[in-house]
Amino acid sequence: MPTLRQTAQADRIAFAQKLAFGFGMATPIAFVNAVGQLTPLIYNIGLGVSPFMLGIAQMIPRLWDAVSDPVAGFVSDNTRSRWGRRRPYIVVGGLLSGLTFALIWMAPEGLTERSLLAFYIFMTLLFYTAVTIMSVPLVALGCEMSGDYHERTKLFAYGSFVGNVFAIVTPWMYRLAHMDIFDNEVSGMKAVGMVVAVIIVVSALIPGFICKEPKAVQVQEQRKVKFWPSIKTTFRNRTFLRVIGVVFLVTAGFSFVGSMANYITIYYLFDGKTKSASSLMAYNGSAWAIAGLITVFPMAWISKRIGKARTVQLFVMCMVVGCVSKVVCYNRDYPWLVLIPTVLISAGMLVLYTMAGALIADICDEDELEHGVRREGSYSAVNSWWLKFAGSTGFLVAGGLIELTGFDEKLGAQSESTLFWLRFWEIGVPAVFSLGAFFLLQNYPLTEYRVYEIKDALAKRHALEDAVDATDSSGSHTTDG
Repeated sequence: MPTLRQTAQADRIAFAQKLAFGFGMATPIAFVNAVGQLTPLIYNIGLGVSPFMLGIAQMIPRLWDAVSDPVAGFVSDNTRSRWGRRRPYIVVGGLLSGLTFALIWMAPEGLTERSLLAFYIFMTLLFYTAVTIMSVPLVALGCEMSGDYHERTKLFAYGSFVGNVFAIVTPWMYRLAHMDIFDNEVSGMKAVGMVVAVIIVVSALIPGFICKEPKAVQVQEQRKVKFWPSIKTTFRNRTFLRVIGVVFLVTAGFSFVGSMANYITIYYLFDGKTKSASSLMAYNGSAWAIAGLITVFPMAWISKRIGKARTVQLFVMCMVVGCVSKVVCYNRDYPWLVLIPTVLISAGMLVLYTMAGALIADICDEDELEHGVRREGSYSAVNSWWLKFAGSTGFLVAGGLIELTGFDEKLGAQSESTLFWLRFWEIGVPAVFSLGAFFLLQNYPLTEYRVYEIKDALAKRHALEDAVDATDSSGSHTTDG
C-alpha cells in the first residue's frame, strides 16, 4: 500500500525526545526479561529450587499485575499536575524498579526451599509493581507524543532500538556472575544486580525529565475517566482485542517454553557444563539483541509500504520459520547453529512488540473519535496486563512441562528421553501459537487510510471546540464589560 501522506511538521517528534523515550524502554524490554531468564538459572540450578514451584512463584507476581496495571493506567489518565500526567510516575517508578531489581538476587544464605520461594515472591512483587508504575505511563506517553501514523511507528522503533542496545548486555549478566572473583554464580549475581540497578534508575530518569506531553493542555479540561467504564470500553473495542490477541498468543507460546532453551543449551549441547554453556548463552543473547537492532530499519521501510498489520504478519512467519529451524540447529557437533533461529525469532519479536505500541496509538484515536476522551493509560494498561498474564501463565506451564520431561537438576547429565521432550516442546509450542497469531491479523481494519481519516475528523472536531470556546469566552467578556 503506497504512503498516503507525509508527516506534518507539527506531528514530528524531536530526536532528543525519541532517544529519551528509547532509554525508558530499557527496563520493560531488557531488564524485565532478564529477571525471567535468570530466575531458573539462579534459583533452580544455583539454589536448587524445584522448577515447578519456581514456576508458581514466578506466576504469582504477574497475576498481581491484573490489579496494578489497570490501576496505574487509570491513575495516570486522571492525573493533572504541573509536571504532566505521565512523567512523575516514570521517575518514581524508575527509582523503585532499580532498587527492587537488586534485592531480588539478595536471598540470604541458608534459607530452606520454602523460604527462598517466599523471599523471591515478595521481592518480585515489589519489582513488578515498580515497573508497572513506570512502564504503563511511559507507553501511554508514547501513544500520545504524535498524532501521525508513521511518526508513531518511528517513535516505538526508537524505543525498540535503544531497549535492545541494553538487551545486548543482559545475557552477559549470567556470564559475569561466573567470574572467578565470585564463589559461585549466586554470589556473583548479587554484585551484578547492584550494577544493573543503577542503569535501570538512570534509564528511567532520562525520559522522565526530557520527554514532553503534547496532550497535557488538551486533557486539563477533559472530564476524568471512570475506572470500570473505561476498562470495559477497551474490552469492547474489537480492533484492540485483535491486537492483544496476537500479542497474547505469541507471548504465551514462547513463555510456555521460556527457559527450556537454556536447559537445552546446558544439558543437550554442553552435557551439563554450565560455565561452558554460559558463554554460548551470552553470545546467543547478544545476537538476539543485535538482530533486534538491525530489524528496526527494514521494519520501518516495510511498514510504510504494506502497512503495520501486514508487517507484523510477515515477521510472525519469520518466528515460525525460526522455531522449525531448531530441528536442525540444535546440533551437538555445531552448537553455534542456534544463532540462526535466534536471529529469526528476535526479528519477529522486535516487530511484534514495536508495532503493537504503534497500533494501540491508532486505536486510541479511534476511541477518542467515538467517545470523546483520551485514555492511552487504560489501553496501555490492559495490553500490558495481557502481555504479563501470558508470561505469568507461561512460567507455570513451563515449570510443569520441565517436570514432565523428567528433568532432575541434581544430575550432571540428563537422559536422552528428557532431552528429546525438552526440544519437542520448545520447538513445537511457539510455532503453533505464532501461526494462530498470523491468522488473527487477517483483514485488519485500521489501515493507513482509515487512520488518517480519523485524524482529520479529530482535527475538525478540535477546531470546532476551540471556536466555540473562543466565542463563549468573547461573549462572557463582553457581558462582564
